[in-house]
Amino acid sequence: MSAARPVRIANCAGWLWDRFSGLRDALAGPVDVVTGDYLAEPTLRQLALERAKDPSLGYAQSFLAQFTDAVGLLAERGARLVVDAGGLNPAGLAAEVRRVVADAGLDLVVAHVEGDDLSARLDSLGALEHLDTGVPLADSELEPTTANAYLGGWGIAAALADGADVVICPRVTDASLTVGAAAWWHRWGPEEVGAADWDRLAGAVAAAHVIECGPQATGGNFSGFTAVPRVDDLGYPIAEIAADGTAVITKHEVAGGTVTTDTVTAQLLYEIQGPTYLNPDVTVHLDDVVLTQVAPDRVEITGVTGSPPPTTTKLAMTAPGGFESSVAFYATGLDLEAKVALLRTHVERITAGLDLSLLRVDRIGTPVEDPPDQWAAAQQILVTAQSRTRSQVDARHFVAPLTGLFLPGYPGLYVNPLKVCAPVVEYWPALVPVDALDHVVVSADGTRTPVKDTPVRVAAARQRPSDDAPPVPDLGPTRRAPLGLVAHGRCGDKGGNSNIGFWAGAGGDERAWEWLRGTLSTERLRALFPDAADVAIERHEFPGLRAVHFVVHDVLGKGASSNGRPDIAGKAVAEFLRARFVEVPECLI
Repeated sequence: MSAARPVRIANCAGWLWDRFSGLRDALAGPVDVVTGDYLAEPTLRQLALERAKDPSLGYAQSFLAQFTDAVGLLAERGARLVVDAGGLNPAGLAAEVRRVVADAGLDLVVAHVEGDDLSARLDSLGALEHLDTGVPLADSELEPTTANAYLGGWGIAAALADGADVVICPRVTDASLTVGAAAWWHRWGPEEVGAADWDRLAGAVAAAHVIECGPQATGGNFSGFTAVPRVDDLGYPIAEIAADGTAVITKHEVAGGTVTTDTVTAQLLYEIQGPTYLNPDVTVHLDDVVLTQVAPDRVEITGVTGSPPPTTTKLAMTAPGGFESSVAFYATGLDLEAKVALLRTHVERITAGLDLSLLRVDRIGTPVEDPPDQWAAAQQILVTAQSRTRSQVDARHFVAPLTGLFLPGYPGLYVNPLKVCAPVVEYWPALVPVDALDHVVVSADGTRTPVKDTPVRVAAARQRPSDDAPPVPDLGPTRRAPLGLVAHGRCGDKGGNSNIGFWAGAGGDERAWEWLRGTLSTERLRALFPDAADVAIERHEFPGLRAVHFVVHDVLGKGASSNGRPDIAGKAVAEFLRARFVEVPECLI
């Protein structure tokens, strides 16, 4: 370890089922630390279901397979490994990792972090008001089976400083994996409270946010994907974080994809709630962030500032929410409206006597005129139902009556049952005081060491949206064209909220930014996005990124695990909006 140079931190996973070769791919060149993020909002509930069947589980089994495959290469490279794959059972996964290390004849030190699980202490934590609605948990019907607070990075830093080669974490923030590694490398300490210290921590969080979702930073899920080299073989990103918190995002030379200011902008705008980004270790301010292409596949991040973290951290609770079944119908060719109307009549009759908590009928796709084949003439109609009681959506009462519409239904009807009584996960985010946590590092010999946490904290200030859009500049003649001809887009989800960012791409006409910020007002977004017509919307501007960002509240219902939408996490919202037609100046097309 040397604090004289930036630390090179690679990512090997962005979700539970990221590709098997991820750890090997991250080790394809020189790195100091590899991180892996396996936990999305609904994931802990899935791990809870696995643990209920086998108490020894509750961790990301996919990581264990990756690790078993690449442990020899990890030891050869001499890199440290930090992952949140411990989920609900970090001690169990740490034990399995030690077994794999021993079986390989290696000598790697494995530690794990604990302190996130508050499921046994919910009655002592106050009202636990829903983060978005303000409703107290006690006023709901939920009985949480998981309750995990988001931990910061100081436990990771302490474990690495104590000699751990592998650190297994539970529910830490996605960014904590990288921040903890950077703090260890540069010998940052939690007791440091000067402005420069907040800035460097904030810079590390920003870099961590860029790499936490793996190939999304190298061209994955990117609206400009058609210009990405080797887009079918994307590599994983690397953050080179300097002692002052500035960072360069890059990738291994042998890896596919690319790292540009646009791919990094896309990830910076992903799953944020505006320019103020709260983290257990620091409050990050992205208002003045600047990205600079310093070389091919090397993007520098500067301008990020920090301030003391909040006194609270997020608590993610999940609870059984009943059961969901769905049937996909297809209507083909002519008289489409009449066919769908008839189907709705049948659905209403079949479900009239059922005790459902949710019923959706979603039409997906539009047949083309004079279709060249049968599939171009078809529209999917997805019928989804949820109930607290399994029998109300089981095969007998819901699925079979719907699939029984072959003969009395519209002409050309065929179906494809998708789900039968799949468990529904209710997600309940709240805030808890940081001082309520028992954050500890557990060494290989079982020694439990309390984690020194940040001593200076302040109440989180409410984020102020930017003023609404300025007047649209007069750039000459216009014509109706897709918004996406001028703007890239990226969207994400946080519970029931959809966050959507648009930016004028690098190298484009500078006037495109002024046109974009004038065009994308809150009311224009409502007009373009019918689902957002009656919900609260926050609008923010990022001048350094030439970006406009929206937080659209409640448009995703109760969240990805229980809303029943075809696009449960709103992953395609930005692409839908980029396809909407607006008046675009001809000089920008």
